[in-house]
Amino acid sequence: MVSLKGLSAIVTGAGRGLGLAYARALASAGAEVLINDVDEQVVSEAVRQVAAAGGTVAGAVARIGDTETANLLVGRAVAEFGKLDILVSNAGILRDRVLWKMSDDDFDDVIRVHLRGTFTCARAAAVHMRERGGGGRIILAGSPAGQRGNFGQTNYAAAKAGIAAMARTWAMELARADITVNAVVPNAATQMTRTIPALAPFAEVLERGEPVPPVVRRAAGFGSAADAAGLVVFLASAAAAGVTGQCIGIGGDRLSLWSHPQEISTAFLDGGWTAEAIAEAWGSTIGAEPQGYGITIPELPAG
Repeated sequence: MVSLKGLSAIVTGAGRGLGLAYARALASAGAEVLINDVDEQVVSEAVRQVAAAGGTVAGAVARIGDTETANLLVGRAVAEFGKLDILVSNAGILRDRVLWKMSDDDFDDVIRVHLRGTFTCARAAAVHMRERGGGGRIILAGSPAGQRGNFGQTNYAAAKAGIAAMARTWAMELARADITVNAVVPNAATQMTRTIPALAPFAEVLERGEPVPPVVRRAAGFGSAADAAGLVVFLASAAAAGVTGQCIGIGGDRLSLWSHPQEISTAFLDGGWTAEAIAEAWGSTIGAEPQGYGITIPELPAG
């Protein structure tokens, strides 16, 4: 069995949904876990649930984004558990609007929690892990929207794309300190996926405690929050010591590895490319097979 005994973790945004599933799974594997969220009652209930299942757990009520919050969480974990080995940066919010209706606040609020919050928390964790020595694990929350874009989610998709880029950058910067950095790309029934019409009926099925059809778990890679938690435990463990800089998908019965952006087609012209030359060559060279965009969901059975 994969064991995290003797290790300690912070999970941000862990009061509900995926964050709570991650906290439960980490505690079940033996880790001591600090649960963070913005609502005191939600944090208290999450702590109660994880503790009732036998986990060693503490709570911290704080809004993710600022440096002060990040330092507070790392300091609290060290005070409670003696050290910090694992950071799961999961906190997030939605402010979905199409581009022409999205306000500055809609954009800034999402970027502040997802992107800036991931940066500040990872930085605080990295400072502690490097000073303490012994390595560590930083696990970030990505999204299919950050890999392919999604209608109405300019802010969210931009933040998640940035998180994927930060995972790859930090994997390089922290390698000498034996700190791995990876992004999880989950697809599960949460408040954030209930807004997708094709998945909403199946999210309701899972809420009732009923199973979704196998085709949904495989073709759509969609399941419960608990289905995604095993990947976080794996990445937090010694078994994943050689895994870093990756964006890894998980959902339902599907485990996947997302490709990193790279040139897939090139063309050359002596002396360089004018607009006219590009227009003439586009369809027969690099534009012959343009890349797709947007989250695609296969046709699913009626919920």
